[in-house]
Amino acid sequence: MTLESWTWAQVPDQRGRVAVVTGATSGTGFEAARMLAACGATVVLACRNLPKAEAVAQRIQALHPGARVEVQALDLASLTSVRSTAADLLARFDRLDLLLNNAGVMVPPYGRTEDGFELQLGTNHFGPFALTGLLMARLMATPGSRVVTMSSNAHRMGRIYADDLDFERGYRAWAAYGQSKLANLLFAFELQRRLEAAGATTRSLAAHPGWARTELQRHAGWIRWLRTVGLEALLSQDAFGGAQPLLRAATDPAAEGGGYYGPSGFQEMKGAPVPVRSDARSRDEGLQRWMWRLSERRTGVVYPI
Repeated sequence: MTLESWTWAQVPDQRGRVAVVTGATSGTGFEAARMLAACGATVVLACRNLPKAEAVAQRIQALHPGARVEVQALDLASLTSVRSTAADLLARFDRLDLLLNNAGVMVPPYGRTEDGFELQLGTNHFGPFALTGLLMARLMATPGSRVVTMSSNAHRMGRIYADDLDFERGYRAWAAYGQSKLANLLFAFELQRRLEAAGATTRSLAAHPGWARTELQRHAGWIRWLRTVGLEALLSQDAFGGAQPLLRAATDPAAEGGGYYGPSGFQEMKGAPVPVRSDARSRDEGLQRWMWRLSERRTGVVYPI
């Protein structure tokens, strides 16, 4: 692990670049979008709640006068919405420099997406997989572009339940979450290998926020208990800290394709963003290829690489 110091103050000038950030109305997505806008990027807040996104855009512009912030409707739990969003983005922008697949859900009650996927796998993986694929040609046409996918330390407990991906035999919220976060890394690493084989300058990286205090955890009862006994603040970091690995993966000139970034502290729960190593299962190339083929079949999105 590299324990070098890095802060958002080291983000290079982003003027002239276009960054799409999903789930940017709060938490790590908001902080990453805000910092990219402060550094000069045109930032697109791709969010399900459009009125909330418009209010957040105004907030960022108030915090950073002159910031260029736009909004885009996106519901990752609907492939129809994902396709519409991709079409809109391709019509609006002739370049895409950064795609930050940040949005997600964590241990909600059992549900299905519009397309019948288990809610966490559909929102956290299939939606971003489809969006990235639909934007891939434009990303590859933009020199030095990057795709950064937000995973979680929960990928370490993850398994791909190939015979019951949608938990039809009984829902286990944390198992489903771990599966979706493992799928994020399988996707990010397989995408990088395919980009390299195609000779593309686009890079695929991944990040995780550690334990960041955000709305994502609203369904996790044990976190509320830790807050009650005063341990949450000791073990975790705020959303600004949680956004740093995402931002470093997106902007650090030294960050290489296939890299994975997380906090440097104890159990990677908080601290400065550094390269970290993922679980061996996420680096299984056979599993990566299997999940890729499955994702193309289930979403109907075939990548141009």
